[in-house]
Amino acid sequence: MAHTHTTDVLIAGAGPVGLSAAAELRRHGVRCRLVDRLPERLPYAKAVGVQPRTLEIWDRMGLARAAMENAAPMRGQLIYANGQERARIELELPPEVPYGFAALPQYETERLLEEYLAGLGTVIERRTELVSFAQDPDGVTVRLRTASGAEEESHVGYLIGCDGAHSTVRKGLGLTFEGGALPEEYMLGDVEADWDLPHGYGIRSLHVADDGSTDDLLVCIPLPGRGGRYRMSMLVPPELSTRTTDRGRAGDDGVVHGLEGQVAPELHHLQAVVDRLAPRPARLSRLRWSSVFRISHRIVDRYGEGRVFVAGDAAHIHPPTGAQGMNTGIQDACNLAWKLALVVRGTAGPALLTSYDAERLPVGEEVVGRTVRHATQGIETDPDDPRTLMQREAQLLVGYRGGPLAHAPYGPADAPQPGDRSPDCGGLTGTLATYPLRLLDVLRGRTEHVLLLYADDIADVNAAAAAATDGGGPARAGLETIAVLARGGAPDLAGTLTVPGYRDAAGEFARLYRPEGPTGFVVRPDGQLGARFSLADTAAALADYRTATSMPG
Repeated sequence: MAHTHTTDVLIAGAGPVGLSAAAELRRHGVRCRLVDRLPERLPYAKAVGVQPRTLEIWDRMGLARAAMENAAPMRGQLIYANGQERARIELELPPEVPYGFAALPQYETERLLEEYLAGLGTVIERRTELVSFAQDPDGVTVRLRTASGAEEESHVGYLIGCDGAHSTVRKGLGLTFEGGALPEEYMLGDVEADWDLPHGYGIRSLHVADDGSTDDLLVCIPLPGRGGRYRMSMLVPPELSTRTTDRGRAGDDGVVHGLEGQVAPELHHLQAVVDRLAPRPARLSRLRWSSVFRISHRIVDRYGEGRVFVAGDAAHIHPPTGAQGMNTGIQDACNLAWKLALVVRGTAGPALLTSYDAERLPVGEEVVGRTVRHATQGIETDPDDPRTLMQREAQLLVGYRGGPLAHAPYGPADAPQPGDRSPDCGGLTGTLATYPLRLLDVLRGRTEHVLLLYADDIADVNAAAAAATDGGGPARAGLETIAVLARGGAPDLAGTLTVPGYRDAAGEFARLYRPEGPTGFVVRPDGQLGARFSLADTAAALADYRTATSMPG
């Protein structure tokens, strides 16, 4: 007999990834629970880099403004070797990219997401741990240990493991987690430095031995707040090594990754490294937090099975180089959440969920490989040209061309194609606002797929809009239609368009999307392009896309 679930989705783990999954699911109207074994947020500046693509996702949610008000800009990185400046990397992106690189301590990211989620009526169930689970055709039976120590059993629709490098969900699914560990141990410190280095720049200073190997390292990432506050990482001195004690041994899963909570370097440990390697003399002060940590690089063989999935560190761990981990995990969560929402609501069939693994596993593999290369060889050795390198680090090039949901390409090969990120653009005008809008303004708050219809002629748009509906009636479930009228086209939008419309007054939409004549674009709920087609083929193209996504026609 089929079960009726009071909880559609249970999420294990309330770090940035679990919070993002819960926030997206609740935003789509899905009932979910979020459990975490910890009694409160950890006050540590662990993951601190927020990529421009993550800020775009937060913009869609309505969270970007709060993030920007609490973050610090990351402008670049200065690289030193043996006391000499070797490279200066400017974190510059094309002008149409709406956000830059940001630094935000993980506890602040979690606070913002937690407050956003509370506004949607969901709070974290603290001191609650997933003990075990078993799935059947109708759902997942989960056993939880609650704050009182009692065990609770319930049946939920789906389970997402956002429970970190030692994931109970990953182990319960029997996923492999192949990889290895870097030999070095590091110490982290949240501290202030009184040097005169430029604000907003990360510092990477190393000592290169005669044989060309790096035998000493200092990495400093600027943090919000008082000037000179950094999250510093450096090699561990022998007296703090965890290797010779039980403190540093791998867990029962053989994974050595993350903070060693019992070891806290003191200010003088950090100062000694700064004295050796800092490009300017500096005195450290106000040590807020410190720890020793180890780094592994591993990835699962698949991102889920049946009704159970993994995301974030439960699926992939790797060096923190380039601040890719948390951001990749947040995109895992966003990719999975909209698909789960459609399936839970009955707007799409369960087959849609298989695309989560198909789309995200290759991304995870690429990130693990790239961060290991950058950690061992240095980002400055990357063979890509600086523009491509910056866009990849910003996660603007993450895409799913050739994936199971990507419609056939249409138009110029170097234009945004199905599977690519849907670019933002400025200069859109409407009939009421006396100021130009960005495409992100138009998309903000929407949870459904958005069909963008671009043309010179209003008649072409109206015909395509009719083809996108059932006989000209209400728009089909899961699809919102918006017109983008070409610059210099029909003079008046009011009263003649059958769907909401905007004018490409600055020509930016045409420049960035490069339509060839009247063109339609399907923008997925995660901000990736799902389809691109001639407006004359709207009905057939949408039918093809609905087939690919298991959405009924």
